[in-house]
Amino acid sequence: MKKIELEIVALSHSITQTHSYAVVLGEMNGMRRLPIVIGGFEAQAIAVALENMHPSRPLTHDLMKNFMNAFGVELQEIIINDLQEGIFYSKLVCYTDNDTIEIDSRTSDALALAVRFGCPVYTYEHILESAGILMEDGSGKKSGGEPVGIEESAGSGSHDDLSTMSVEALNNLLNEVLEQEDYIRAIAIRDELNKRK
Repeated sequence: MKKIELEIVALSHSITQTHSYAVVLGEMNGMRRLPIVIGGFEAQAIAVALENMHPSRPLTHDLMKNFMNAFGVELQEIIINDLQEGIFYSKLVCYTDNDTIEIDSRTSDALALAVRFGCPVYTYEHILESAGILMEDGSGKKSGGEPVGIEESAGSGSHDDLSTMSVEALNNLLNEVLEQEDYIRAIAIRDELNKRK
């Protein structure tokens, strides 16, 4: 089967499930998008890596990368290889000097590792056909070199709250959320501060 390369184009709060997030993967050089619902911890792990943040303590996926590097295991690619009853299945394709190994993984964990290793993410046509969304005008496409942002769901109110705060209050809030290791909220605050520069 021919593999289709994907890239992360958005990370947002899930509209359909409370306390969940959605990572949106976009077809490289194509118009289709693949939204995948993931948990909050995994969304945070992906966001931290996408934004090149450095937590004071390593997150689980950072530990996994360090472990793999220490033992000479390289993550070559991620393949989202199956979809059953709305659940995506993925595998990590890893290699060492002597062997190539495929390891079963939750898609959210696979994506968090892919961002850290800078490896490509693939899927197959039948998965894009059954779960993909066609973007007719190209909206949602990540522009070259621009970091992927965290989108707030409609009605969340957090964007409005941040826009009414002073720069000093935003800086204080940023320090608080970083101490609490709430990196997703920190990205939203950082984006608001950058708008005002």
